[in-house]
Amino acid sequence: MDFRGKKYERGSNWSDPEVVELLQLWADESVQLELESCLRNQHVFNRIAEVLREKGIHRTGDQCREKIKKMKLEYRRIKDNSKAPRGGRTWKFYEVMDRVLNSRPALPYGPLPSSVMAQQVLQGSMVDSYHQFAASALPFGHSQHPELMEIKCFSEPNMANSSRIQNVVPRPGFSALHRLRKKRKGQRVKDPLDDLLLKTLTSQRAMEERFLQMEERRFQRDLDVEERRLQLEQRRFELEREHEFRMFNVFAQMLSILKQSHSGSSSSLAIPRGLDFNQALSEIAGMGGGGGGDLQEARAVQPGRPLPERRFDMHGFCNPGEFQRSPYLSARGNVVNIFRGSTEEGYEAYHADKYDEDKNPNGIINFGTSENKLCFDLMSKRLTQTDMNLMEPPLLQYPDWKGHMFLREEVAQFLTHYCKAPAPLKAENVIVLNGCGSLFSALATVLCDPGEAVLIATPFYGGITQSVFLYGNVKLVYACLDSKITGTSTRPFQLTVDKLEKALQDAQAEGVTVRALILLNPQNPLGDIYSLSELQDYLEFAKRHELHVIVDELYMLSVFDESATFHSVLGMDRLPDPQRTHVMWGISKDFAVSGIRFGTLYTENQDVANAVASLCYFHGVCGTVQHKVAQLLRDRDWINQVYLRANHARLKAAHTYVTDELKTLGVPFLNRNAGFFVWIDFRKYLRTGTFEEEMLLWRRFLDNKVLLSCGKAFECSEPGWFRIIFADKTHRLQLGMQRIRKVLEEREQEILAEEKEQPCQSDQDGKADSTDEVIFVSRHQEPTCAGSSNLGDLIGLLQQQMRSSDWLQKNTAEQFAQEKPEIYDVFSKLVGKQ
Repeated sequence: MDFRGKKYERGSNWSDPEVVELLQLWADESVQLELESCLRNQHVFNRIAEVLREKGIHRTGDQCREKIKKMKLEYRRIKDNSKAPRGGRTWKFYEVMDRVLNSRPALPYGPLPSSVMAQQVLQGSMVDSYHQFAASALPFGHSQHPELMEIKCFSEPNMANSSRIQNVVPRPGFSALHRLRKKRKGQRVKDPLDDLLLKTLTSQRAMEERFLQMEERRFQRDLDVEERRLQLEQRRFELEREHEFRMFNVFAQMLSILKQSHSGSSSSLAIPRGLDFNQALSEIAGMGGGGGGDLQEARAVQPGRPLPERRFDMHGFCNPGEFQRSPYLSARGNVVNIFRGSTEEGYEAYHADKYDEDKNPNGIINFGTSENKLCFDLMSKRLTQTDMNLMEPPLLQYPDWKGHMFLREEVAQFLTHYCKAPAPLKAENVIVLNGCGSLFSALATVLCDPGEAVLIATPFYGGITQSVFLYGNVKLVYACLDSKITGTSTRPFQLTVDKLEKALQDAQAEGVTVRALILLNPQNPLGDIYSLSELQDYLEFAKRHELHVIVDELYMLSVFDESATFHSVLGMDRLPDPQRTHVMWGISKDFAVSGIRFGTLYTENQDVANAVASLCYFHGVCGTVQHKVAQLLRDRDWINQVYLRANHARLKAAHTYVTDELKTLGVPFLNRNAGFFVWIDFRKYLRTGTFEEEMLLWRRFLDNKVLLSCGKAFECSEPGWFRIIFADKTHRLQLGMQRIRKVLEEREQEILAEEKEQPCQSDQDGKADSTDEVIFVSRHQEPTCAGSSNLGDLIGLLQQQMRSSDWLQKNTAEQFAQEKPEIYDVFSKLVGKQ
């Protein structure tokens, strides 16, 4: 039986062969010298036990020592009672113990009962193997420093043995270490505690050196951070100076055009007579796109933009015969097979070459998949607590297809609280499926017939196309949004009822029946949060046209800035059409568990609820996951006090880092405070404003080991927009932004080299108008030729420049008049003459 790793057992029995092996090892003179010369002999018996284990006898050092102790007591008892030598023969180990303890050659016990085999010295294969083992791997010499060795002070019973050891003549088999011990037998060595003190001092010195190294490393890191901060400050200062220069350049061109207008040339805009400088600036700043309207109308049709009449053929895949067919698939199967784009291609490349800090530092960094990678530590700790582990028969059986009632009750209470519902939501209106993608598929199937359509604003999350079309053969009608500020739009990519009305009318004119409207709030990929008034307008529009409204609120708890307020449809006092309003939510985004497929639908329409529930047979959630989710949603204190605070702080810090890097690069982006993504304008890095150029830039990023999502994947109508996911760890964000910076700098140098060959070509087409919510600092927006600009273009550009900075706050009209009186006088005279 193997006793390794077990505690010492005082009552263990020894067989005679085991005792013989023990005595052969213990009786060796080198072992006896070791036992006599040290204060603590536990290590000696531990090594004896190791040799015994090599021979197949599994005993501990404590057991060996206890057995020798018992045998020595038995030997002394027999000897003190004067029972030896005749009485001693009754104990079969007496002769061996007597020879060892009296410095006589040990006699091993023979195999015959009650017999003793006399030999001059204990020898043989066992002893030889013991000596070989002791001399190499397990020497029985002191492990202490020789100078710290102390000779054991023997008690009276051991004095004879001590003198006997001193008189022993070293035999040829003794090692040099044993002879050295005999020579130093009479010397007084230091206390063994000195060795412990020496080790303590050595460890302390090592810790101090380690601490100094860490301090030097921290100091160097602080220097690097400070240097990086100074570089960013310098870069921002240069950008501000360039921005001011561009604005003064625009002013100069405006003055030149006004002068020409005064001399008889025509102008597209005349400043009213008597308007002073400050009022003129206010009027220009308050024009919601006026003055640049002609330019914006000229840009209405973008190169590469799909024409409206082809929209349904392209995105509805109504004619599968246009594609290469597989003889093994049906027509619908062929459509599913070819329904692949940059998302699938990039995702496969990422999994084939995934970045790992230790194993694959040159792998692909994924900024394309919308996952929260900042809170894995919090969720893994919470999901492994004891209350999450439950295995009962109901969880292992088929549930109600809508979900277990205990879970639906928790979902209803959770949504009532966080959606700020005016009245408690009902559990019977909750349906549970394995993810919001399955909910889109189920709703499209039960609300629309094949060939009918749902209305959605672009850009939008591309996975909806797969969920709606591939399963239900339901088309998508696009209300295309763009970055221009025209008409009723007050911000880029703003969804308005007018745009929804136009898209619906175009679809009906083409004979397409629209059954539903999809709203994403917060919007993916823009990050827009709809106000209550906007939600009311959208729902009223749907009610007028008897459309179902599918509201996806998947990111409702991922609004990370206190300045932004999320309004849920379930929090409205009154829904225009509650029987046609269906709200979706899941845990994959807000709780950073994309791998746990769980989504919920809340609808008051029981016909829709029952129809969707019938499809839950294909999209159900296992019982154990339902239990874990219920426990998670029930723990409101942990969600509010621990998770949401940490999640929002981490999202905000990551968003700040990425947006600061984009500002430093001079890249425009949509500034929002919800979700995991930033909508970036890379159009100035496209040679031509086409989706082919956008795809080339996307592949350029992928070749440099960073995965982004291009605008075409979201059906964006303007080529050049990209989505980046910032909900990632700092070291991956830093490395990914370095790779993005490298691609953009190389691309910019290539474009500048081409512009030198064609210096008078304007690149104004395809550039976004700016509002207070868009950071737009691109140097490529200035006109390259004076002859290609008119006053309307200059006013639009000036409006854009003023809205993208705080220049007007820093440079008032009075301050400008003091610093540049000659320019102010010229401008005042021109205005007076008008």
